[in-house]
Amino acid sequence: MSITSRPDLSDIHFGDWVDRRLPAAWRPYTRLARLDRPVGIWLTLFPCWAALIQASHGFPDLRQLVIFSLGAFLMRSAGPTVNDIADRNFDGHVERTRFRPLASGQIDTLQAFVFLGVQLLLAASLLLFLTPYTRLVAICVLPLVFIYPLCKRFTNWPQAVLGAAFNWGMLMAWGEVTGHIPTGAVLMWAGAIAWQIGFDTVYAYVDVKDDTRLGLKSTAILFGKHGKICISLFYALTIGAWSLGGWLLGMSWPYAIGMLVVGAHLAWQTWRIDLARPEVNFRLFLANILTGALLAAVALAGTW
Repeated sequence: MSITSRPDLSDIHFGDWVDRRLPAAWRPYTRLARLDRPVGIWLTLFPCWAALIQASHGFPDLRQLVIFSLGAFLMRSAGPTVNDIADRNFDGHVERTRFRPLASGQIDTLQAFVFLGVQLLLAASLLLFLTPYTRLVAICVLPLVFIYPLCKRFTNWPQAVLGAAFNWGMLMAWGEVTGHIPTGAVLMWAGAIAWQIGFDTVYAYVDVKDDTRLGLKSTAILFGKHGKICISLFYALTIGAWSLGGWLLGMSWPYAIGMLVVGAHLAWQTWRIDLARPEVNFRLFLANILTGALLAAVALAGTW
């Protein structure tokens, strides 16, 4: 009799570089900030870099690049801290999240709040190096950052809120470089939201059984068996918004060719989705690091 082994879907793998190289006291905070799983940081950084490139119409100023990179890194690591604080009573009952530091009792809620305060303080310090207009734009995103972890309790669209919040750096980049946010930049941001709804829905299918049992909401639960069609529609919206946005921003013809490449990559992802195989969906979620890198490269090509 053959026994089919089912892969463990936990997003924490003990024995990695965190366990091998960091002091024991640092490990829970490293995992809380997702530094052991930096995919979310890359997915935030690449659209921000693309916006800086487009706003600068070429290579961005090194100072601005460093500030925005640090800001994306800090805010994207603070986001999971907020999320894990809000979900500390749920994560222990979800296969993928059961070993997270708060859910498994490695740190307590007070320690997590103190860590969050440090993260936000460091992120806020970067505002001192930005213009007053950009600071105002930055402050406007805070409600989205803090409401996102609660969204799965009352709406099936937490992915949309997440996309709006963690691609906000695209709007800030335009505000900092040019002093205003043109329509094309807003379309690029909207395209990034549609992209995030798509790939985060793929990710949400990993948890769909546990989330349904716990009474939580997500686009994966909403779309159900129609997930592939819905995800493909959001990826199509992504390419449409990025194409029109790039045209309004004066991108050159290599940008249009690059959008065809990005579209082909997203189409390949959609074709590979298997709603019944969470491990495949997780790998497709990770493939969006390449999508982000392509976006930044295409933005640079469009400035030639």
